[in-house]
Amino acid sequence: MLFVCVHNTGRSQMAAGFLKKLSGDDVLVRTAGSEPADEVNPTAVEAMREVDVDLADAFPKPLTGEAFEAADVVITMGCGDACPIYPGKRYEDWELEDPAGKDLEAVRRIRDEIEARVRRLVAELSTTDS
Repeated sequence: MLFVCVHNTGRSQMAAGFLKKLSGDDVLVRTAGSEPADEVNPTAVEAMREVDVDLADAFPKPLTGEAFEAADVVITMGCGDACPIYPGKRYEDWELEDPAGKDLEAVRRIRDEIEARVRRLVAELSTTDS
């Protein structure tokens, strides 16, 4: 699973954190950004800590062809045309507000929406694997 957003500092990191929490080692999760920033959004880290997801070791990573090739499912979050399309991959584009510059209350709302989407994705993938 690959989660991609522009700066790889909030949305993709939160989604990966939830997927790791829900699936453990059953799913290899990666994140990337089309224009990665220097660090993960501290407000996103704080919001995730509130739900027992630790992003302290997370860091923004550049978008590479290898990351796409290794993924079966690619979830994009606002990276637009910067995200290439590889045949044979499942793609979804999640329209989510960018948490950059938002206060903790706003980031919590974004976090909760991401968690709901990740839970739906996990449930859907679990039924298709059966």
